[in-house]
Amino acid sequence: MSVDTATVKKVASLARIAISDSDAERLAPELNNILGWIEQLGEVDTSSVEPMTAVIPNQLRLRDDVVTDGGIRDEVLANAPLAEHGFFTVPKVIE
Repeated sequence: MSVDTATVKKVASLARIAISDSDAERLAPELNNILGWIEQLGEVDTSSVEPMTAVIPNQLRLRDDVVTDGGIRDEVLANAPLAEHGFFTVPKVIE
C-alpha cells in the first residue's frame, strides 16, 4: 500500500487536522515507512507463540462472594434526614 499526498490530505481532513501542502508532501514518505514496518510485522511467524494478556504473570486475588448488610445500618441511617423502621424515609413521588 502506498500513501500519496492526496491520501494524507484526506486522512488529515477526516481527523479534523489542518495541514498545508508542504506538510502533506513531507508526511507521505513517513507514512509509507510506517506502513512498510507494519507489513514487516505481518511476516513474523507467531504460530508457536501463546497468546497472553500481560507481559508479567498476574494472579487475581479472589475473595468469597458473600452477601452482607454491611453491619453498620444504624450509622448509615444516622445521616438520613428521616428514617423509619430501619429504612430511609423519602417523600411520595407518585400520586
